[in-house]
Amino acid sequence: MTNRLPTVLLAATAALAVGMPIGSAVSASRQNETYRQLDAFVEVFLRVRENYVDQVDDQTLIKGAIDGMLASLDPHSSYLTARDSAQMRSQTDGEYGGLGLTVTTEDGAVKVVAPTDDTPAARAGIRAGDFITHLDGELIFGSTIDDAVDRMRGRPGTSIRLTVVRPGVQKPLEFTLKREIIKIRPVRWEARGDVGVIRIASFNRQTGEAVRLAITSLERQIGPGLKGFVIDLRSNPGGLLDQAIEVTDAFLPRGEIVSQRGRTRESIERYYARTPDLTGGRPLVVLVDEGSASAAEIVAGALQDSRRALVVGQRTFGKGSVQTLIPLSADTGLRLTTARYYTPSGRSVQEEGIDPDILVPQLTDPQRLERPRVREADLRNHLVAERRADDRLVEEDGKTDPRFAFTADELRARGITDFQLDYATRIIARLGGGVQYAALDRRGN
Repeated sequence: MTNRLPTVLLAATAALAVGMPIGSAVSASRQNETYRQLDAFVEVFLRVRENYVDQVDDQTLIKGAIDGMLASLDPHSSYLTARDSAQMRSQTDGEYGGLGLTVTTEDGAVKVVAPTDDTPAARAGIRAGDFITHLDGELIFGSTIDDAVDRMRGRPGTSIRLTVVRPGVQKPLEFTLKREIIKIRPVRWEARGDVGVIRIASFNRQTGEAVRLAITSLERQIGPGLKGFVIDLRSNPGGLLDQAIEVTDAFLPRGEIVSQRGRTRESIERYYARTPDLTGGRPLVVLVDEGSASAAEIVAGALQDSRRALVVGQRTFGKGSVQTLIPLSADTGLRLTTARYYTPSGRSVQEEGIDPDILVPQLTDPQRLERPRVREADLRNHLVAERRADDRLVEEDGKTDPRFAFTADELRARGITDFQLDYATRIIARLGGGVQYAALDRRGN
C-alpha cells in the first residue's frame, strides 16, 4: 500500500478483532470470518476509489459505508455528521430556520412526516403523507434528504414554491411558502367549556415545564368547575425520553412510567413517578392517532396501564425502541438503537403501537380512508416486537358503530371541525359531571 488511508483502515480491522473470544474452534472460526469480511471491505473501497467512472473522495466513500451498515440494522440508527448534529440540537432546543416540515424519503421521493403547528407549512395546508416532487419547479425525485432539506431552508423572508402530490387527489398541488425562524412551541392549551385541552406537539427540552404551566393556567382560567383534561398527542413524532417521563409524572401520582431493556437481561432501567399528580386526580383522556410515536407512546401507554387515563383515537405508530447518542468527535456522533422500551404492564409497543381504549375515527377528515397509513411495522428493517405469551388479536365484526355514523358535512353543519377532539371533550365532561357536552345523536342533540 502506498498511502496512509488504506493502512489506517487495515489497522482498524485488526483493532476490531482485539478481545474476540478465541477459546474454542467456533469462536476462532468466527474471528477468521470477520477478518475475511473486513479484508473484502478494504478491497472494495480501494477498487471503487481507483476505478469508479468519476473521481470520488474518501470521505464520501467512508460515510456511505457507515450509512449502509447502520441502515441494515433498523430505520432509526444513523451516523451524524457535524451538520446532522447541529440540526438535531436545534430541534431538541426548540428553534430552527425553515418551513416547519419534518420529512423523510420513501423510494426516492421526499415524504412529509408532519408539519409543525403554527408554521408556514402547517398554515398553508401541507399534510402528513404528502409527497414533495418539485422545489421552485425543479424535480427533486432521487435527491438525498439532506439536499431537499438544505433547499427548503434559507434566509427568513425568502419564498419557495413546493409542488406536492397528495394521495387521493388527482392533480399536483402548488404551495408558495415564505421561510421563517421556526420556534417550536411544544405545548398549547385552551379551555373548551369546563374542560382543559393540552396539545403536545413534540417532546423537546421545554415540554415538561410547558405542560406544568398549561395545567396551572387552565386551572386559573376555568376555576373550580374544571372537570378534567384532554391530552392531545396526535401526530406527535416523539422526542426526548426524559421529557416524556416528566410529562407523565405531572399526571401520575405513583408507579412505574416506563422501562427500557437492552441486549442482556441485566441491562434494564426503570423510571417512576416522583411528584404528586398536579391535576388533583381529575379525569384524563389521551388523544392519539397513527402519527403518535415514541415519547408520545410512552406517555399514552403509562397513563393507560396505570388506569389513570382513557386512551381515545386510532392505534399509534409503534416505535418502541430507544436511541442513544454516542459522541464520536467534537462534531460527529452515532445515533444507535440500544434498547426497547416497555409500558408498566410489560407491553412492548414496538410494531404494535398503543391500542386505544375507545377507537374513534376522525370523521371530519373526508379523505381519511384514502390516505395511506404508514407505521413502524411498514418500515424496512424495523425491529421485531418481543411479544408476550398472553398477547391476543381482537377481531372486529366489520359493523359500523352507530356513534360514528356521521358524515363530515353533517358534523361541520353542527360546528364540529375536529370530531376526535370533540368526542374526547364530551367524555371528560361526562366523567366530570358536566352537562353541556352530551353525546351526539342522529337527531342533532
